[in-house]
Amino acid sequence: MPVIELSYSRLQKLIGKVSKKQISDSLPFLGLDIESDDKDLVRIEYSPNRPDYSTDIGIALGLQGLLGIKTGSIKLTVKKSKNYSITVKPTVSKIRPFVTGIIAKNGKIDDKTIKQLMTMQEDLHFGIGRKRKKSSIGIHDLDKISFPLTYTATDKNHKFIPLNSEKELSISEIITDTETGKDYGHLLGQSSQVPIIIDSNKKTVSFPPIINAGITTVTTKTKNLFVEVTGINKADAEDMLSVVATMLQSAGFTLEHVQISGAKNSSPKLQEKKISVDSSLINQTLGLALTTSKIITSLKKSRLSAISKGKKIVCTIPAYRFDIFGSMDLVEEVALGYGIQNFEPTMSPSQTIGQTNPLSLQLKSLNQTMIGLGFLEALNSSLSSKRVLYDMTNRDSKNMISVLDSKSQEHTILRDSILPGLIENLSRNIHESYPQKMFETGSIFNLDKPISEKINLAVISAHKDANFTEIKSVLQTLLKIGFGIQIQTKTVTNSSFKDGHCADIIFNGNIVGVIGEIDSKIIDNYKIRVPVVGFEISLSDSVFKSLEN
Repeated sequence: MPVIELSYSRLQKLIGKVSKKQISDSLPFLGLDIESDDKDLVRIEYSPNRPDYSTDIGIALGLQGLLGIKTGSIKLTVKKSKNYSITVKPTVSKIRPFVTGIIAKNGKIDDKTIKQLMTMQEDLHFGIGRKRKKSSIGIHDLDKISFPLTYTATDKNHKFIPLNSEKELSISEIITDTETGKDYGHLLGQSSQVPIIIDSNKKTVSFPPIINAGITTVTTKTKNLFVEVTGINKADAEDMLSVVATMLQSAGFTLEHVQISGAKNSSPKLQEKKISVDSSLINQTLGLALTTSKIITSLKKSRLSAISKGKKIVCTIPAYRFDIFGSMDLVEEVALGYGIQNFEPTMSPSQTIGQTNPLSLQLKSLNQTMIGLGFLEALNSSLSSKRVLYDMTNRDSKNMISVLDSKSQEHTILRDSILPGLIENLSRNIHESYPQKMFETGSIFNLDKPISEKINLAVISAHKDANFTEIKSVLQTLLKIGFGIQIQTKTVTNSSFKDGHCADIIFNGNIVGVIGEIDSKIIDNYKIRVPVVGFEISLSDSVFKSLEN
């Protein structure tokens, strides 16, 4: 999950008359987790579904609503103008076909604002933009640009002075010699042509999605901004633009229209949308008996606008809230606006007598055994990333299962193993003392026809004396004492484990898992300071199968 560092004093100025305690107490009820809190600084973890929370401005807007200081939706006011236009040439159609943009004027920019803009930019790149592949942002000093602009393609011999450079470089040199070029140059594929934005004086403004030109760098002296977004999907580009536009307007900038034409491009609309919901659905789902008036008030506190229309509540959704798709999303917004802290537990009216699923009982027994052995339980998402599952752990990704339309780069792949997630957990705990011992039970997925699902257990131990013998004894103790299962091990080679210190786990003649010492290169990748050992076993093919017999 992405993390942002904020200043309490700056938040207080943005929100209005509010204390530091009110802010810290309210943040969790906005769906934000406080990672650390030190005097004036607070580190907050937010959902990638809410990219507007990538800045203190966006969080301030949310807190204003929750605290009742300012409620209702944030309506974008974009002044029509004929002074700013972008013409798109057909040459970019097969490279990066879409561009959109907006003008932001008469704002105040200090070092903290620049930092917030950069944080928002990179978080949007990572989430919606899929590491700039789907869409990317360029923020420029408007007064250094001569309109109209042209979005076109050029060859790699084209030269300009890029951001953070003092000398002129060719496109080829930028791709091969600069940090951003090395990171994102592959997004342009093997094409001899690359996209570029130039102004009416033939000066380079941007080389998307790689880098801006140095001449348009935003500084504390900048008063007016030009924001451009390019991408391979028009809707994604406009979603990204809507977040930036809302944040800039809320920061005090006035917005002006950019006319865009050519090669199936059009000017951004940044339109609100309306969704209807029944009050009965809201109350039934939340277990409440809210009046229509209270529901509307709750929606307004979530920075949405709503009116009653017959038996329906019609809600107006601002453009930047593209995470809201339907009525159930509005139910969640009512819950947040009403206040999670105001919910009271009630007994179910059902008189049905049920019993615990036997599988759940076995999992509970297993978990208790692991806790008794000194391990802490972890709970990670079944959705992960290619970086965690494969790249960092040197695993083959040929059978990875990608999901469609995820808004978070960290939740794009269905996991086929639990162990990489536990190693990632260790990397986040490197500031803590050792030993660190964790386990997790959960679903993994394999690319069969159809996709298959199994329950696995993964266990990991990290400390200066961690070794194969230790982790094997944990495995044998768990299975023999907990479930009366005998297993064997057979030495194998596995890319994630140290050579000669890895083995298959065998049950009834079948391979059901792997155990060993994690390869030192993987440990180095994660900057873990001690040896790491672990195993992963299919419970579906071992423990649960033994119970069937």
